[in-house]
Amino acid sequence: MQKFLRLALLFTALLSPVFAQRDIGYVDVVAEKNTLPVRVSANEPELNRLALQAFGAHGRYRVTASSYQFDIRFSVVTANQVRVDITRGSGGTPVASQVFSGANARQALLHAADFAVEQTNGMGLKGFFTAQLAFIGERTGKKEVYTADLFFGGAKQITRDNALALMPRWAPDGNRLLYTSFFKSGFPDIFQIDLSTYQRTTFVSFKGTNSGARFSPNGQQVAMVLSGEGTPEIYLSNAQGRQVSRKTRSDAVKSSPCFSPDGSRIVFAMEPGPQLYVMSVAGGVPSRITSGISRYCAEPDWSRANPNKIAFTMRAGGYQIGVLDLSTRKGAQVSKAPFDGIEPSWLADGRHLVYTARDRRSSVICILDTETGKSVRVSPTSFGNVMQASVWTR
Repeated sequence: MQKFLRLALLFTALLSPVFAQRDIGYVDVVAEKNTLPVRVSANEPELNRLALQAFGAHGRYRVTASSYQFDIRFSVVTANQVRVDITRGSGGTPVASQVFSGANARQALLHAADFAVEQTNGMGLKGFFTAQLAFIGERTGKKEVYTADLFFGGAKQITRDNALALMPRWAPDGNRLLYTSFFKSGFPDIFQIDLSTYQRTTFVSFKGTNSGARFSPNGQQVAMVLSGEGTPEIYLSNAQGRQVSRKTRSDAVKSSPCFSPDGSRIVFAMEPGPQLYVMSVAGGVPSRITSGISRYCAEPDWSRANPNKIAFTMRAGGYQIGVLDLSTRKGAQVSKAPFDGIEPSWLADGRHLVYTARDRRSSVICILDTETGKSVRVSPTSFGNVMQASVWTR
């Protein structure tokens, strides 16, 4: 009986109503005055496709062949170097030119593209194209952990547990992942995997459900949900999974803890609803922060680029992505699509995020512009169903 209870608690967050959608992930928006027309090209076919895909997914830009404000050209220099040349308008007035390196030409181009964004966007936005993803994929018929770049290049299968894996989360240094798995024991435990050696170690395995682990921004603490003492509660540990201390105490179910950018607070979801609450890492009485936006608010992710923004999953007919502005205490629905939008994770500019889009047949990873609602699928068809992507940026 206890086993079934633990399974039910963990699966609740994965089940939701769904909608039919012919082209899941894509949502077009009308070009606004703030859209910047650019011409984008590269002198190698594969890199040209990547450059067009990247700028086509960015809500600030509109890729065009004429009447453009900037011409952004990428050229392969060596096997792991790419030069970007930026000129203004058809007159070709030079703006910037620089060579970038990477492990390969693809990575070098993404670095160069981030530089081009920072040189041209006119709004102070950081680039986000060099982000790395950790996600759950079903290519083997089991939910396993994978990593890839933002556009699914260099994808690697990280786990081969042959068991249900959930919620991979990056360490701040990008060298490790925490995730929940039913590996070995058949119960949900938290594991850590070293991405340089692929060595897996048990991080936390207590009686009850162990899930939802996330590192603090400095990597010295981990927040997680444990149910060994009864109701699922928020706990903190050190970076090695030791010195575990309980931070919440109530009969309400809690889930999805996430640290604030400065590491001083934690946001999490709590029943009834659920709704979002914030508390100090030292503990104390949590305060509710999502009054009035939706009766269901879960899966929060706190933006490091803009500490006033928290993205979350909300119910709005189906499920959509919401953003709460802590400076005004107001929330807004930022995705408006005929499919479910869940599991948001912020990108580096504080404007875009990745999320899972799903309908009755499929589950894919998309980039969402939270200002316009533009959504672009980035996971390829060849990957099949993918979900629960989290972002790491240098």
